[in-house]
Amino acid sequence: MKMGPVDDFSNFVNAVIDEKSFNNLAKYIDDVQQSGGKAKIICGGGYDKSKGWFIEPTIIEATDPKYVTMCEELFGPVLTIHVYDADKWEETLDVVDQTSPYALTGAVFSTDRYAIETMTRKLVNSAGNFYINDKPTGAVVGQQPFGGARASGTNDKAGSALNLYRWLSARTIKETYVPVTNYRYPFHQ
Repeated sequence: MKMGPVDDFSNFVNAVIDEKSFNNLAKYIDDVQQSGGKAKIICGGGYDKSKGWFIEPTIIEATDPKYVTMCEELFGPVLTIHVYDADKWEETLDVVDQTSPYALTGAVFSTDRYAIETMTRKLVNSAGNFYINDKPTGAVVGQQPFGGARASGTNDKAGSALNLYRWLSARTIKETYVPVTNYRYPFHQ
């Protein structure tokens, strides 16, 4: 994947947002070497900030589902995968639900309706945006509400009418135009 400045439209990957983000991502990549076999880089892993904050698209394979890059929100071109035993896919859903305090976006892929229903139910709190048989990126403001749950935000769904409720303080007003003749409720008898 060609990396470079955003003004060259032939580039597929551009720099990360700032030096702090670059340093964080570079540390995650470097830490794989000290993981004691819990993780390995299977693609990419390079980075360079001599002419911008460029992180090469990187894939980390984690043998431990609780490896740090499986638990943290990285916000960069670094993807961590974990291969699980296919016969234990339902147990793995519990691992997914309990691994991270974050819950921004998630996706599942299946042609089995039972599996889709099971994953949707078991992962109900695992992602503020949950995709079934679709890529887990690219929510379009004004077309699809977007917002994460848990430590990924208030799940207020920016870009939709649902976000409006975050900024409201509901107030109910009742006015009666006839004089009160009895203040008692039936249970006062």
